[in-house]
Parts: sequence; C-alpha cells; structure tokens
Amino acid sequence: MAQKTEANSPAFDYELYEGDPERLRTVIAAPANPSPYVEPASLQFKYRIGHGLLGDVWLATHHQSGTDYDEYHEVAVKMLHPINNNGMNKFLRKFEDLWMNLNSRKFEGLCWLHGISVISGKICIVMKFYEGSIGDRVARLKGGKLPLSDVLRYGIELARGIQALHVLGSLALNLKPTNFLLTEQDQVILGDFGIPYLLLGVPHADSKLELRLGTPNYMAPEQWDPQVRGPVALETDSWGFGCSILEMLTGVQPWFGEPVNNIFQLVVIKQEKPQVPGDLPPTIENVLKGCFQYDPRNRPLLADIQQAFESSQNAVCIDGEWTGISSKLYIDKMTFGNYTRWYFSKDRLQVGDIVRSRRSAHSGKLHNKDVGEGTVVGLEKDSDQDGFVLVRIPHLHNPLRVNVSSLERVTYGFASGHWVRMINDDKRHSSVGILHTIQRDGSVCVAFLGLETLWEGHCSELQIAEPHYIGQFVKIKPDISTPRFQFLHTKNGEWATGKIIQILPNGCLVIDFPGRLRLAAEPRHFLADPDEVERVSFDKCHGVVEKYQHIEDFHWTVRPLAIAFAVLTALRLGVFVGVKVGSRLKKGQQEQKRSEGRPLDVQGSSNSAWLPPAVANILYKEGSTSTVVR
Repeated sequence: MAQKTEANSPAFDYELYEGDPERLRTVIAAPANPSPYVEPASLQFKYRIGHGLLGDVWLATHHQSGTDYDEYHEVAVKMLHPINNNGMNKFLRKFEDLWMNLNSRKFEGLCWLHGISVISGKICIVMKFYEGSIGDRVARLKGGKLPLSDVLRYGIELARGIQALHVLGSLALNLKPTNFLLTEQDQVILGDFGIPYLLLGVPHADSKLELRLGTPNYMAPEQWDPQVRGPVALETDSWGFGCSILEMLTGVQPWFGEPVNNIFQLVVIKQEKPQVPGDLPPTIENVLKGCFQYDPRNRPLLADIQQAFESSQNAVCIDGEWTGISSKLYIDKMTFGNYTRWYFSKDRLQVGDIVRSRRSAHSGKLHNKDVGEGTVVGLEKDSDQDGFVLVRIPHLHNPLRVNVSSLERVTYGFASGHWVRMINDDKRHSSVGILHTIQRDGSVCVAFLGLETLWEGHCSELQIAEPHYIGQFVKIKPDISTPRFQFLHTKNGEWATGKIIQILPNGCLVIDFPGRLRLAAEPRHFLADPDEVERVSFDKCHGVVEKYQHIEDFHWTVRPLAIAFAVLTALRLGVFVGVKVGSRLKKGQQEQKRSEGRPLDVQGSSNSAWLPPAVANILYKEGSTSTVVR
C-alpha cells in the first residue's frame, strides 16, 4: 500500500520536520486550487520534448497568481490527439473524478497533477516537470543495462506508485521506462496517470487508435481489444511492469524492431512471452515469469511483485550483481492444474470458509474427488505458498488434510471461475460470463464479453450458467440469426459445428472447425459469444445421419475416407456380383449344350463323376447298360 502524505496543491517541495531529524517527510505545497481546470492563457508553451502514440509532450510555463502570490512553474503538458466532442466531455468527467481523489489523499510515487485544459480542441494535461526518466538513463548507459540493485530499488518504488494509482480507482496501462520519471534524489515517480484507462469507451477521431490502450511493445494481450479479449484489470499493469523491468535488465525493448501487427500476432494470437534472463534471483525470475501469464488471473498483483523485490534485495552484493546460486538449479512449483500460485494468493482461506474440490479451468475435472463440500476448521502454516488446510466433511469423523490448490471457496453457492448468467439481461454485453472474484459478503467481479472492465455487483444478481470447456463441440443456436461474431455455415445453409480450443478470461470462445479443410486466405480461428452457442454431442444427435455429421465435424478427412470406403466397397461388391453372374451364365451355357446332345468337355463330364450311377442317369439321362463283372 502506498504511503499517504497530506499536502496542499503544490508549487514547491520542502522537508517537513516532525521531531526526528533522521525522518524528514517530503511535502509538496502550493496555493490551493479548488478546480482541476487550468486557464489556457496561463500556459506558455516552449517546445516539444516528447512524442507518443496518444499525443505529444511539451515543456511549458504555468503562471499562477493571487492576492498574495505571483508564481511561475515549469511544467510538462501532455497534449492528446483530437477526441470527438462527445468523448471529450466523458474524458473530462473521468479526469475530474481522478483529480478530486488525488487531491483528497496524496500518495508517494505519483507525479503531481496541476490540472487539465482544452487548447485548440485538444486535451492538455498539465503535470510537474522532471528533468529525466529511467528511459533516458538506460539510453545513456553503454549496453543499456542497469545494475540489478538499482532495478530492484526502482521496481519497489514503481510498485508502490502503481498501487497508489490502483487505490484511486485507475489503471496505468502505459507502463514503460520513459514514463518513469526521476527526481533529484534518484527516486522514481510514475509520470502517467492512466490516460489509456481514461480513454476507455471514449470514441477517438482515429478509429485505429481505439484498439490500442498503450504502447504496443508493453501491452498485455487483453489491452489490444478489451471488449473481446479483456477485461483490463489490476493484473494488466503487471504485464507492463514486467516488460519495463526486462528492458532495465537487458537494455533491449521487448519485441524491439517488430511492426505493430507482428507484435499483435506474437502476443495475442501465438501467446508468446518475452524472454526472462536466467541469471536472476529465483524469486525475481519466478515473479517476472508470472507477469507474462496469458490469463490475467494467473499473474501476480503489484503487492506480490513488491514483496518479491523486497525479499531479493539482500541477495544482491555491493556491485549490483546476483551472488546466489544459479536460478537454473532452482525448482519452483509455479502451476497447479492450470492455475498459478498467484491465482491462489489472491484469496487466502480462513477458518469457517465453505470449500469443495476445485475443478480444472479447461476440462472441468475434479482435482480431488475425495473432498465434497465441507468447512475449513484449521490452517497449517507452511513456508511454501502451497499449504494445507483441515476440512471437516459431513459424515466423516476426522477432518481431512487437503492441499489448498485443490479447493475452492464457496460463497452463496458461487466460487471463483464459475460460469454465471445475469438474471436481468443487459443488452450492452453478453449475459453469460466468468466469475473472477467473490467476497465473503457476496460482492462479485464478473468478466463479460462486451465490457472493457470487470462488472461489479452482488451475487444475488447472478445465477449459475452451463459451463463450457475446451474440447467441446458447439454451434450457434437455431434462434440466433445474426451472431455477435462471424461464424461458418454448412453447405445446406445451417450453422456449422466447431470445437472450442480456447476460452478467454471473459468467456469468449475461440472456435476451430477441424471438419473443414481451410484454404490459405481464410481465417484460422473464429470467436463466439458463449450465450449464443449450444453444445453438440452424440447425446444430442438423433439418428445415424446426425451422428455421422457429428463425426464428420471432428476432422476434415472423415468425408474423403468415407467416400474412399464407399468406392472400395462398391468395387468389391461389383467384382463379387460379376463373378457370380459369370458363373451362372457359364453354367447355363453348359446345360444348353447338354440339352442339344453335344459332347461335354472334360471339365463338364467330371461334374457327374461323384454322383452314383442311378442318380447320374436320372439327372443327366445317361443310359448306360449295367454290366455284371464276374
């Protein structure tokens, strides 16, 4: 948690003495400004000092005057690219709420915000000016690498500043070394107040920029299209933090030199991760790898990252290098059945909690079939985060000792990861989503397809929905004429059947059609709203034809194999019938020759050799005289 510091609106810094000369408190002070709006005439622009995706940064002078003061302050002004008129009003309202929260309680690690102004139709955010940033320092160093000791110290200060922004109800979403400002005391200040977060839902003049909530090299997968691949949450900033730390350690920007479209393919589609160096303290290496989990629920929070960095500071020697054993020899349990340790650390079990066996996130299989619904009656303290609890199960005399990774907390019948449905349908987003968190008082956070952020409410507004798992076959419901996303049809015009190959954090389904031979120009995968599909299985297929069609949907080679089998069967049947017909015709010709009194060939005469003479005479009318041999 960031440390709070009371102060008025700033114009200068001073050290506050509270009786202990060794514990001075830095306070920023200036005449109070009751409004976040800055008069455009009070700003005098000098020259541009930076350029980014969202706008330009200018060096300017801010003139403030009153009855008893007249001051000039050197400030940095972030001038955003043009925003639509309706979007501008929405952005200004969001900024005003943030500014009021920031002025009501001051936090360390955040750049001071003077206010906001609108100049020539562009939003200008006025901030305190700092001489340099970590990005500038990295650029000046030979090789661009910072000492590990400095990286850990900067990381701790940054984690505090980002957590302060989270307390204010905002997300950074644009974490990068050039936004990490340095004071004269070499302390890090977060120089971005979550402008991409304030732009969520705000229509942009350039439609291409609406899908980019940050700098591409540092963006988490869900930032590329939050309504579809989201939502953005606290853990989204963990990805950007991890990318920034890697750049400090290696001197190389993640995905350096790659075009934006390539970064999208690598991060979002192929789900590749930035390379983490292998010569770091084990705790740092593990927490950085956790930052790059595709599912944000499996990433560590900034509090977890701060704790990992603080615990590793003692492992660094004077010259700033890691002195411990190689982390390659360090084996750590990072995953427990599709969940990471960071997933479990966000909800510690307590005595009295109702728990039951956890199901796998992808297959729905139980982790421990021996544990029905029970009550936690004891906790075991373990140095490893993968600890144990004692669970009392009805009808069992003694409590069971169970690993916490195989249990889920049940509150009012709900548990994290459940598929839920809105009782009152909301047309703005899908009615079916995934429950991310549920507090013990029943308050919930749910990810719905169509929402950029988590939906917050109470569990009384939800009901359990039918879950979807990877490997299931689904198709669009018959009553859906226009689905949310493009979907394939069969040759007869019906909705095609596809296979779920991935489930996004908001429940959006990634569908593949294995029963269809894909051409090079066609998309590889399709998306589907979980509320618009129905499950297809042998149980729901009636008749041989439907069952065959379901098998045909499984792989595109089923139809060619069936055709080949049918052709071979027809050929074999044709040969068999031909042989039979030929033998009948030949036999008929032989009988016709006999009836005409023509001599039979050797093969024909041998047909009666096995018959008794009397029977042969009757059948073939062979009038041989009997001769008695004596």
